[in-house]
Amino acid sequence: MVFEQYLEQKNIDSEKFLWENPENFQELKVIFNQVSPESFTAQKKFLINKLRRKYQLKIY
Repeated sequence: MVFEQYLEQKNIDSEKFLWENPENFQELKVIFNQVSPESFTAQKKFLINKLRRKYQLKIY
């Protein structure tokens, strides 16, 4: 699984996140690629919730 798919699965708009905050996006992507998705979720649970509220994925 790639980071962008993971974000979509968590209802986070990866394009908007990358556009508005590229440094944080790249930092999290590096960490995601070093650990399993489950471990990443456990480590960044509160951050993921904050990102979900800020970069809500719009389903049409």
